[in-house]
Amino acid sequence: MSMETAETADAFLACAGDFHLGELETEQPHPLTAQLSALACSDLAAAVQCLKAVDQAALATMASKLGPVDELVEAIRGTWSAGGRVFLAGCGATGRLSLSLEVFCRQGLVPQAFADRVIAFMAGGDAALIRSIEGFEDFPEYGVRQLQELGFGAKDLLIASTEGGETPWVIGVTEAAARLSEHKPWFVYCNPDSALIALVERSRRVLCNSGIRQWNLAVGPMAIAGSTRMQASTVLEYGIGLALESAAGAGDLPSIAARLEGFQAQVDSLDWHRIVPFVEREAAHYQAGRQVLYTTESCGVGVLTDTTERAPTFSLPIFESYDDGRTSDPLSLCYLMIEGAVGAEAAWHALLKRAPRCLTWPDDLPATRLGTLMRYDISAAARGNRARSCGQQPVTFSILEAADTLIWELDELRATMVPAGFPLLERQMLLKLFLNAHSTLVMGRLGRYQGNLMTYVKPSNNKLIDRAIRYVQELHARSTGTTPDYAHVCRTLFEERATLRPDEPIVLKTLAALKHR
Repeated sequence: MSMETAETADAFLACAGDFHLGELETEQPHPLTAQLSALACSDLAAAVQCLKAVDQAALATMASKLGPVDELVEAIRGTWSAGGRVFLAGCGATGRLSLSLEVFCRQGLVPQAFADRVIAFMAGGDAALIRSIEGFEDFPEYGVRQLQELGFGAKDLLIASTEGGETPWVIGVTEAAARLSEHKPWFVYCNPDSALIALVERSRRVLCNSGIRQWNLAVGPMAIAGSTRMQASTVLEYGIGLALESAAGAGDLPSIAARLEGFQAQVDSLDWHRIVPFVEREAAHYQAGRQVLYTTESCGVGVLTDTTERAPTFSLPIFESYDDGRTSDPLSLCYLMIEGAVGAEAAWHALLKRAPRCLTWPDDLPATRLGTLMRYDISAAARGNRARSCGQQPVTFSILEAADTLIWELDELRATMVPAGFPLLERQMLLKLFLNAHSTLVMGRLGRYQGNLMTYVKPSNNKLIDRAIRYVQELHARSTGTTPDYAHVCRTLFEERATLRPDEPIVLKTLAALKHR
């Protein structure tokens, strides 16, 4: 091990106690999905049913946790009545769900008079929609700076979401909002209070702060251990979305409890097995060396969220960037094109329903800049750009919205995934559920996880480094009956990471190195 690598490993170990999160529910493997990777290859119908059952269980648990929601509705309503704005904030998956909710508000979730008074932002700014800004979420002061640059003031309300309940950036934003506004900020999260208070000092500060309101939406382990892009972000997005819509309503909307009950019944009644041929076909295209171009007009933020979150979850190349139609980046398996958009600027405006908001700092992170985002050209030019880069026409996977239905098309496959009759929020939530299940099973067929453990997790921040170490320990114990020392695994992981090739699984590579030695 080089001296530099050893020093980096030691630096992590010095603060690792703040990121020992394995006992949190969101980090635990789900008992229903222990064989998911095998089912994805041998019995897709059973795999789909398995993921459906986990989502149903999460929604059922959510229904028992609606206690604070009426108070949140009143807080939003009171903020708007007093001339204030509602800010939504999150990091990674919760950042994307926050931005998604802002888009939905501009698409009609709330009346137009309120749409411009919902402002969402995520760690790293809008450029982080495409890629993880490495390490950004570990700095609470970055969140404070973003909040201040957006002009958050005394009349404004913050709703901050964090799946784990422990993200430093989100905690920094929340504590700053408590100091800056006369409205208590809301902290919405998905782990039991007892575990967070016992394990994580920064979470304890928030949960014990009388100047911060909390809404605990803990719904148990994720379908893929630690993959909070799935059930945790689903209940957070749906819960906050329902509160926004109810606060803006004229009093004739069903209660939130009734809406959730109806949605549970709809999730149960829809035919999830329509996903199966799409999973088989997309996976087969990748296995044959082809790339996929997702196209949509009105569902851009939902499709972008699912396709970009595949990269950090399964250690895939992120969307490649283009300069005058050329790229030198590794090609991503899939890409996004906004139908009818001419030029990158128009495409991003169509997706966000506003101009992008990017950062001009830090100096050493150009990934946060507007110019960087514009090089991810998701306009109509994406088809030609991908064809030139891939050396062949990309396969088109279309997500169409027609007469309030959502239709999937891939090759000769066509299916109405969401029938007419659903409100905007429920329609988008169903799209999220189906895309999450679809992409997870595609990745299972490509071998990108083992059982329900993210063996291809990319250790790009402290939480993910801890997760990778724990997975190595777990798999070593399963295969040998012994659990290696945490610090020893850590140093081995950092050593193997230094030579990791783009398509290698860091967890399995570290495990092999430990066994070899």
